[in-house]
Amino acid sequence: MADLRDPAHRVSPRARLLWILEEVVGSALVAAALLVATLGFDLFDLRWWMVSLLVALPVLYVLVVPQWRYAVHRWEATETAVYTQTGWWSRERRIAPMSRIQTVDYAQGPLERLLGLADVTVTTASAAGALTISALDRDTALRLVDDLTLRADAVAGDAT
Repeated sequence: MADLRDPAHRVSPRARLLWILEEVVGSALVAAALLVATLGFDLFDLRWWMVSLLVALPVLYVLVVPQWRYAVHRWEATETAVYTQTGWWSRERRIAPMSRIQTVDYAQGPLERLLGLADVTVTTASAAGALTISALDRDTALRLVDDLTLRADAVAGDAT
């Protein structure tokens, strides 16, 4: 039996910037919540290492995780199936045969629109849920949606 190989295609290089921006926004919200939570405390009572930790951890996360995710996130669509690989701490590989595809969706959030990126979600007749290919170049995502829709329609069966 052959070993599984990584899917052939990486997501867009702009995915790293998207993930950085998402983490910066998330970290800013957490920092604001912590600031509000500490309003009743004298900030000079906080230890220097507490403040350092509150600053260093989000900075480290923003600098490392998007690069790591970009190295791992991959996808591929063949004549017979859609393959995805995601994760940063742990990896997940999913394979959806064309005969199981029920819907193919295209989505863009505000940051994705700004960066010219999009997500493609492939819904299957699987209890594991849909496969999502995140942070594709917009044009690549549109072509993939069209291609998968045509391929899935050409496969005999009812996707159940």
